Amino acid sequence: MLPKTTSKVRRWDQHGREHVVEVQKAGAQRQLSCGTCGWSRKAQFLPWLKAEEHLTEEHQATVDPSAPAS
Repeated sequence: MLPKTTSKVRRWDQHGREHVVEVQKAGAQRQLSCGTCGWSRKAQFLPWLKAEEHLTEEHQATVDPSAPAS
């Protein structure tokens, strides 16, 4: 069995609420899971981009805490 690794994509909405999509990796497959609404999806390519798109479209969460301040 392949070891699983997990990472998270975090964004905040305009009301200051945090939304997180967890990206679980096992081999070439990634499983995305939204902690806010329960949405989940498998993604082989660009899983973090798909997670960001979900957060933007479904939760209007666009503030990236890791982005440099302007």
